[in-house]
Amino acid sequence: MRIAKAVIVALVSLILLGENAMSADGLITTRSSFGPAETMKRFEADVRAKGMTVFAHIDHAAGADAVGMPLRPTDLLIFGTAKGGTPLMQSVQTIGIDLPLKALVWQDEAGTTFLSYNDPAYLTRRHELGDSAKPVVEGMASALKAIASKATASP
Repeated sequence: MRIAKAVIVALVSLILLGENAMSADGLITTRSSFGPAETMKRFEADVRAKGMTVFAHIDHAAGADAVGMPLRPTDLLIFGTAKGGTPLMQSVQTIGIDLPLKALVWQDEAGTTFLSYNDPAYLTRRHELGDSAKPVVEGMASALKAIASKATASP
């Protein structure tokens, strides 16, 4: 009986976690209602609209194609703002390895498009940021969630 109860609890937990159940530790992954190009276009447009800087857009599939290797759509956007990142680096400089922020739009074997980004709460734990960073990290998490939702959800 205990084992059956544990299995049911585990299955319900996986169902409730939904899209994030498949995510690697520290990543938030959201299924997109759009294809890869449209998802990235929408994500980048909202990043810019919020006054953030886009530092780079890397098309990994194009790079793979250039060396004769296949790769499904895999696009990385590197973006952020010094106003958000600098206070975190002032607290613990090693977070600079994870900043600026990154978002990856990718397509799986079935043709489903996803958007993944680093969970700011995970970065807090990874770099052992103190409580003083909490307001910045919470703001970052809220902004990323809103941008990702707008980029991936149908109106």
